[in-house]
Amino acid sequence: MKILVIVKRVEDPEIKIAIRPDGLGVDTSHMKYVVNPFDEIAVEEALRLRDTFGGGEVIVATIGVVDATQQLRTVLAMGADRGIHVKHDEPLCPSVASKVFSKVVAEETPDLVVLGKQAIDDDLGQIGIMLAEHLGWGQATFASKEASLDSDDEKSQVPGVVVKDNVIEVVREVDGAVEKIAVDMPAVVTTELRLNTPRYASLPGIMKAKKKEIKELTVAELGVTGDATLEVLSLEVPPGRKAGVVVEDVAELVEKLRSEARVI
Repeated sequence: MKILVIVKRVEDPEIKIAIRPDGLGVDTSHMKYVVNPFDEIAVEEALRLRDTFGGGEVIVATIGVVDATQQLRTVLAMGADRGIHVKHDEPLCPSVASKVFSKVVAEETPDLVVLGKQAIDDDLGQIGIMLAEHLGWGQATFASKEASLDSDDEKSQVPGVVVKDNVIEVVREVDGAVEKIAVDMPAVVTTELRLNTPRYASLPGIMKAKKKEIKELTVAELGVTGDATLEVLSLEVPPGRKAGVVVEDVAELVEKLRSEARVI
């Protein structure tokens, strides 16, 4: 089985984000970057599927600046086989980025494309859906894990993504429940946080990752054109939360909820 995983370089969520003076972006002068957590889950699921089949190839692809190679090396150290780096200095909107990845898919012809349901830097959650449309493939979004009825232990839970006879079966999250769907392959799957727990890169894995192939491309080489369809007008830090108050009794709480918070 050949699986292509899409990953994104994002700001470390443990770092406090500062807005640039012009209000049009994030100050990156002291920023650290990591692999998007949802995409790490996608990599883990791809590795699990490869190992379940007893062989195959997991390819990781990203669009980003030169330094995005570091994030590719991170997932290669987890166990992915090789990487593809589409170099581009400026962020691409989802409509253009999905076209870029569709070209990568056309070149690699994988059986399955897996990526996180969204990136934590913009929370748009559109690339997987748009990519499936460009490819004309079926899609299964928000892949999760079905909990066992008699145990909370992760080992006893039913896998959320299973491949049988060229059909991929996915447990996906919907409002207040989960549902099971079956999609013919090739297909696009986006992953939820509860699907799995990504493995840590071992020291041998880190050493091997240094020698693994990373193919470098550009957007122009892939023949993708088009202007960004999103424009940032302004960014601002959300207002700080006000301190809470202690009420004497339920009657006072109800009164404050009615007169001050206006929620009842």
